[in-house]
Amino acid sequence: MNTNPVVPSFAGRVKGSPRLCNPEMPASGEMKLVELSPRENYGLFLRYEDGTEGVVDLSSLAGRGVFALWLEPGVFAQAKLSDAGVPEWPGELDLCSDFLYMQLTGKSAEEIFPNLRKMPAHA
Repeated sequence: MNTNPVVPSFAGRVKGSPRLCNPEMPASGEMKLVELSPRENYGLFLRYEDGTEGVVDLSSLAGRGVFALWLEPGVFAQAKLSDAGVPEWPGELDLCSDFLYMQLTGKSAEEIFPNLRKMPAHA
């Protein structure tokens, strides 16, 4: 059985690449990330404006694709909150705060963004 989570394509990116973090539907004010702090073993403490807080385990991403940079000593520990309100690391790497909110709460995109249910699916 594969225990690695599927990582949505919008989860992480290198700056300069298109932002795919729900571009049509910006996060509601209650999902605004207001604080973060890196933890050991690729944990990231997050606090959102709505009071939701906790540590997200990102160890399954370390070493995969653009997240290979985290394997370099000290890089993950340099996480900071960008001016855009997303976690950011050296090497122009950031993560979608919506994705992290879903990981932290266990909610689906449709629960967080009810308008997604109304959007037609295109094959």
